Amino acid sequence: MMKAPQRFLPAQAYTDPELYRWDCSGYAQRYWHPLVAGSALPAGHSLALTLLNQPLLLTRAEDGPPRAFLNRCPHRGVAFQHEREGATACRRLICPYHGWTYSLEGELLAAAREQGFDPPFHRQDWPLPSLPCREDGPLIWVALTQAVTPLDQQLDLVHQRVADLWTQPLHQVRILQRTLRCNWKIAHDNTLDDYHVAVAHPTTLHREQGPVRDYVHHTTALVNLLVTPHADGGCFHTFGLPPWLHLITWPDGRLALLEFLPLSLDSCCMQLRLFAPSAASGEPPTDAANKAWLKELLAFLDEDQPLVESAQRGYRSGLVPGPPHGLEQRIIHWQEIYRQVLPKELAQSLS
Repeated sequence: MMKAPQRFLPAQAYTDPELYRWDCSGYAQRYWHPLVAGSALPAGHSLALTLLNQPLLLTRAEDGPPRAFLNRCPHRGVAFQHEREGATACRRLICPYHGWTYSLEGELLAAAREQGFDPPFHRQDWPLPSLPCREDGPLIWVALTQAVTPLDQQLDLVHQRVADLWTQPLHQVRILQRTLRCNWKIAHDNTLDDYHVAVAHPTTLHREQGPVRDYVHHTTALVNLLVTPHADGGCFHTFGLPPWLHLITWPDGRLALLEFLPLSLDSCCMQLRLFAPSAASGEPPTDAANKAWLKELLAFLDEDQPLVESAQRGYRSGLVPGPPHGLEQRIIHWQEIYRQVLPKELAQSLS
């Protein structure tokens, strides 16, 4: 029996409001999200963030791992902390509305004027709603539901291929955000697209990755990887991970994390975080080196932006995508993952 020809997701996957809503709920909830660098949350601190419009609160007690909670008091839903405050030193969390006080582990320590509640009032009945939270590599990862893919499976190829780099002490040296006028899947596809590099990035990314003849691909159930020899020795690794993550490593120990976070059906936030090891002297990497590195990455990301935004307009116009090339197999790999987890009624709409 002949194998069915591979095909890209149809234009509807990038333009359908119902699919977009599922992307931000059902799809996003299946996977872990790297919220912040572990170094951004010292012991005895809390930090408010937002992920896909969900207000979250991270805490780290003096002698414990990071914890994640919904950033709302169980009494009336008011946030304990605002994002603009950054990481805040604290021994407990106090609701600014009615003074309910929690430990950094999420236990209710006191409710103001407790005697005024109808009995019985038990503090243990009112913990903070917690979320799965783990520190892995240089990042704190959070899931939005308990029914989440194991993080070790989501990161399996990273653990297998670059374990020493992943677990070494790293400094977060840059973070950059930019809005792209395209569906997140277009940007994600593009960053998995090894077919376009030599054409669209001849003097930038192509020089870093080297000749196409040296490309080597690896896949597991959830992760794909492009490995190329680096001009300075060692290998350059480009990982694609769900839900919309890309991890790039250099042989000298540097690491870049690129994400495409959904903002709307036709826009996403490109977030780039750079991590670097200490210099041979033990000193943190120099600012000049960090600026030069960021400039190199932005050179090819700037080239990609008009391409992905143009592709979005193409899909909007009713494009029927052509056949995938052999160098677009990483796109096909993740799109098959996406198809497999789609609810039946949405999957049928894409067939």
